[in-house]
Parts: sequence; C-alpha cells; structure tokens
Amino acid sequence: MQSLVQNEASQACPQGCCPTSFFNSPLSHNTTTKPRNSSAECRYSFAATTASSIFPNTKFTNHESLPSLQESFSEFTKVYPQYSESEQVDRLRAKEYYHLSFSNQSCLDYIGIGLFSYYQRQHHDTSKTQLASSSTPQTPQSPPQYSDIPFFSISYKTGNLKTLLLHGGQESEFESAVRRRIMKFLNISENDYFMVFTANRTSAFKLVADSYPFQSSKKLLTVYDYESEAVEAMVSCSEKRGARAMSAEFSWPRLRIQSTKLRKMLVSKRKKKKKRGLFVFPLHSRVTGARYPYLWMSTAQENGWHVLIDACALGPKDMDSFGLSLFHPDFLICSFYKVFGENPSGFGCLFVKKSVISILESSSCAGIVNLVPDRQLLQLSEDSSGNDVKIEQKSPSILQEQDLSSLSSFSGRMQTTQSVKVEVEQSEFQMIVVPAEVKAPEGSGTVEAQRPVESLQNKKIQDRENGSFHIECRCLDQVDSLGLTLITNRGRYLINWLVNSMLKLKHPNAEGVPLVKIYGPKIKFDRGPALAFNVYDWKGEKVEPVLVQKLADRSNISLSYGFLHHIWFADKYAEEKKRVLQTKEGRGQGVTTNKKKDRDNLGVTVVTAALSFLVNFEDIYKLWAFLARFLDADFVEKERWRYTALNQKTIEV
Repeated sequence: MQSLVQNEASQACPQGCCPTSFFNSPLSHNTTTKPRNSSAECRYSFAATTASSIFPNTKFTNHESLPSLQESFSEFTKVYPQYSESEQVDRLRAKEYYHLSFSNQSCLDYIGIGLFSYYQRQHHDTSKTQLASSSTPQTPQSPPQYSDIPFFSISYKTGNLKTLLLHGGQESEFESAVRRRIMKFLNISENDYFMVFTANRTSAFKLVADSYPFQSSKKLLTVYDYESEAVEAMVSCSEKRGARAMSAEFSWPRLRIQSTKLRKMLVSKRKKKKKRGLFVFPLHSRVTGARYPYLWMSTAQENGWHVLIDACALGPKDMDSFGLSLFHPDFLICSFYKVFGENPSGFGCLFVKKSVISILESSSCAGIVNLVPDRQLLQLSEDSSGNDVKIEQKSPSILQEQDLSSLSSFSGRMQTTQSVKVEVEQSEFQMIVVPAEVKAPEGSGTVEAQRPVESLQNKKIQDRENGSFHIECRCLDQVDSLGLTLITNRGRYLINWLVNSMLKLKHPNAEGVPLVKIYGPKIKFDRGPALAFNVYDWKGEKVEPVLVQKLADRSNISLSYGFLHHIWFADKYAEEKKRVLQTKEGRGQGVTTNKKKDRDNLGVTVVTAALSFLVNFEDIYKLWAFLARFLDADFVEKERWRYTALNQKTIEV
C-alpha cells in the first residue's frame, strides 16, 4: 500500500517537487477524499505537508530556543529530500561566488538576472595585472580591489525611439553580440522583436510612455501591489500626454487581485474592437511574491488592449515557462545586473514587437544607451559607437554604497529608500571579451560546478561567434546549465520553509502575539521567491521597516523595504484598515478619505526579502535567527546602545 501511494503521488507530481513526508501523513491514506487532478493534488500536498511537517505544534518564544543551523538543515532535508538535487548550485556558489562566504553576507535584496560570476571578474582582473606587472595571481581568500577601468561603459543618447526601431541605429559589433546573447537567453526571436538598451528599468518604462499613442488609446491600466519608481514615472509621463491612468486593486490580507473590478476595467462593452490603451502586467509581484494568472493577458488582448509585460522580477529561467509565442505581448521589459552580491548596477532592455512599431508616435526620448567597449582593452583601432557620443561612467571606488541602494530602477538590489528621484542615473559595466584576433578554445560557455575552475587562457567560451567577438556571460551560462526545474524547486523549498518558520515565532505573553506578519501569499506551492513582512513588538506595535533593515545589515543580512498600496478592504476588516494604513511618510492619518489622490498615497510600509537562485539554506536560517532576536523586548534598545558605543570617537588628552 505504501508503494502504491508513492507511485500515485509521483504521477501527480512528475517533477518530484512535493515533500515525501506527505506519503506518511494521514492525508495520504484517506481513501474517501475526492479525487483531484494531478496539478491540484501536488499543490495541495505541498502546502499541507510543509505546514504540518516543519516544527509541528511548536512555537518559539525565545531566540535561544531555536534549533541550530545543522539541526534545522537536517530536518529541512527530511521534509524536502529533493533539495539535495540542487547541490550543484552550492558547489557553483563556493567556486564562482566565494566572496559571499568570505564576507559572510546574505544578499536577500537582489531582483533580476545576473550576467557574470565573481570569479570571472576577479580572474580577468588578475590576468590583466599579470600582463601589466607579471605579478602572481591573487588567491580567492583575499578578494582583490578592482581597477576603475571598465570593460565597457554605457553612453547616453537622446533620440527618437520610433525612428530607431524603424531604421535601426549605428550598432557596434560588440553591442550586436550582447544583444544576441541576451535574446537567446530569453528565447526571444529577432524576427518578432526589436531590442533597445536602456539605462535602467525606469528609462524603459518612460520610453514606452513617451511613444505610446495615448491621444487615441487613452487608458493606462497597471497591476502592481507595491509602489514602483518605474511605474510611477510611466504614470506621470502618460498623464501629461492625456492618458487616463487606472490601477488594479488587491484584497486584504492575502493581496489577491480584485478580479471583478479588474475584469470590468479590461472588458469592453462595445462589440466593435477598438484599441483601448496599454495594459501593464507584471507576471508576479517582486515584493510579495504573488503570482498572477496569465489569463489576464489573454483577456486584455481579446478586448483590444496593447500589453506590456514587466519581466524584471522573473527568476533567471522563468521565461522558459512563460509561453512568449502564445501570448506575444506588444512590449516586454527586463533588466540585468553585473555580479550577484558584488555589484548591482546594470542596464535595462526594452523589447518592442515589430508589428506595433507603426502605431508609436515620434518623440525625443532620453534613456536609450549604447554599450561602449574600452578601446585599449580590446585593442581595436576603431570604435564606431564612441565617435560622436560622450561616455558617462562612474568608477566603483566613487560609487558609494548609498548610491547603489538608491538605484531602484536597476535590476539588482531593491529599493531601500522611498521617493528617490535620480535625474541622471549612470552605470559602469564590465564584460569579458575576447578580441577577434585571439584564438579561443572551442566548446560551450557553460560552467559545470563539478569542473575545476580553469585559467583565463584555458577557459571554455561560448561556441557561437557573435560578430567578431566571443562573449562569455558566465552567470547566464550557469543558469542555462542548471535549468528551470532545478532552480524553481530549490527556490520553492527555501521560501516556503522560511515563511513557515517565521510564523512559528510568538511573543512570550498570554496572548501569544505573532512576531511577524506576512503580506500576500504564505505557504504556497507556486508563490514567487519574494517576501513582504513586518515585525511587531510584544505590545503589537510595528517596528519600523527601515530600522529592521539597518539592524539586519549589522548582522550581514541585506534586506530592503517597500510600500504596498492599492489595497481593498472588505467591511469586516474596517477596524484593521484604520490600524494598518498609513501614508508614505509613515503617518496614519486621513485613512477614510475618498479622494483618489489621497487613497493612492495610503498603504503599508513593509520589509522585503528576495531569494536569488544562489541563496542557500544558511542565508534564510540567518534571517530567521535574526528576526527571532526581536522576541527579546530590549533587543532594539540594546542594539542602539551597542551602535552608539562602537561609534564613539576616542579623544586622547
């Protein structure tokens, strides 16, 4: 009977992503349960087993009572034995991203897609030093200080987006190679879409807002449960051009889309089809981790909307399961950062379907950029992209941490300050390039974690020639090698263990006040790898998210914070609505106003965490253990005193 149940379960979940402890639970032997289809059964069993098998019937009221890292990981692997299949990610992290262990930093604030590995950048820098001074290479135990000379920079140019799309620009051989590599990774056909490099995510959204024909298709409908600088910039720009901006609403407390209201805004009552406007749809929330049904895209297209897909929050291989050929959005935006845990600056990519270029309006737009390689590094006699354009660059030594955290438009570290306005956002970028005259070894650019890291001269490079260049984006190669299933399952196990464990933290009073409140989906099979939450003290008062973030940073945990808005409260949550809603500035006043502008300014500030594919169990355990310290009523005051003591100046008399 046991083997039969296991066989049935494996058929229900062919990817092997459900916890096996489900097989031994009473749920699995209940023969009177109504049969479910395979997909529903897998999701149900995953959520039920996660909730019942991880610290069952347990609550933690003291941070000292938490099980150790080793004990927790042992129990974790018993519930999710398939997690061991992702050990190659841990080996890859140890060899290619060893700076994470060296700094003991848990990076839970990266969103987007990385291009390079830390080893790739470090090894190139070491080889460059060898060529210059014949010195011995630096060891991995001591991460080097990098040269301020970038492999390539971005140069800003003001131009007409429609003209660029219709006639093309002066694209260098180098830019063409980068573009083809990115489109191949995202499975986007050059026959269907034109790609434009942008300074960042915000620039891409503004380019669409500046060029879309809002005079004839007046509506702009967005679906965001959080405040996004890029979306706010698009709304502001489009309203100036005559658009009528609308937004979906999200039901408290799970923040599900208010389906009836959204459908009413999308569906046209007229039988005659007419382009109604632009529908901006993120495939899931980069703050709460909520995933949204793709059905909304089809509904919008059937009712005459142009569709813009925001893919910036997708996992590195999620485009493989998106079904681009099925939905064919009119616009798609994504973004890339340099190296996970080392430098979050990057650039954005705007994809425009060629069949909609004709409907765009001509306007002078800022935000389009060129990628300009360094001439001396490449030893090229000509650089067609750098003759008439001023290169703007900022070196890593000048780009301070505060600057990095404010570049919320970039993929990479999420926004850590609210209402940040960056008039000119600059980015220094580096890429490994082999000049055409240098003979590179044949073979694939995929890096196998089991294989020893080779020297720069013997590294395998991408076997497809892009123009005159061989470009190795090692992080993209690694993601391609790992595949969608492995990356998705690994993130699913980690995020759901973290959610379940956070909910087990309770204050040691009679009421058992929860320490943490999670917004959006909780334990769920298909939730995204992002999390929005707040910490509450024993009196039920919220600890300000910015304070939680700063205290986490002292514990080598990088978090961020955001602002949830467009929240709809049912009548039964009327009292809770008065308690939780506040303005962006933190004031809890004016929550009963009916003015649209005032309503849009109300929401909930939250702490956010995002799990990259390189995050491991130790990272999420560190976050859990850190949050448990708030169970000590004096923790915050102790930390304030400690910070003051450590930062006092010593004055010699």
